[in-house]
Amino acid sequence: MRLAGLLLLPFAAAVGCANPNDGFRPPVTAATHADAPSGEGDLTFAKVATAPNVTADQAGLATWYGGSFAGKKTANGERFDPTKYTAAHRKLPFGTWVEVRRADTGRTVRVRINDRGPWGDDRRIIDLSRKAAEDLDVVREGVAKVELRVVPGP
Repeated sequence: MRLAGLLLLPFAAAVGCANPNDGFRPPVTAATHADAPSGEGDLTFAKVATAPNVTADQAGLATWYGGSFAGKKTANGERFDPTKYTAAHRKLPFGTWVEVRRADTGRTVRVRINDRGPWGDDRRIIDLSRKAAEDLDVVREGVAKVELRVVPGP
């Protein structure tokens, strides 16, 4: 019995010295759209985060939010930057890319969901960053009829 214990001692020492993280692949980290210097997000991030089980089409009203929220944390923990292509949606998973089409003009913009909202009116389905609202020409009116479509990335 004593001999068996002595034979197992080198094995136990080797196991104790083994790196517990061998074979562990850390999660892929990608820059968020807010971190991207060119205003475009990382396609790898977008592909991973696209919502597979969410209805592809939704219609309703879009509003926008900007200056007073700049620098504050969004629901996913990022700092809100009104100059980036981001938006708030009640249910879509964070990181989901959405193409927003203005119903009356056909103008489109792609945004990444990083916040929750809009609240207060069930007809409102998305809150856009100021940059996205400018591209859709929604800033002056403050609200517009839109259609949403989940897309693979920017």
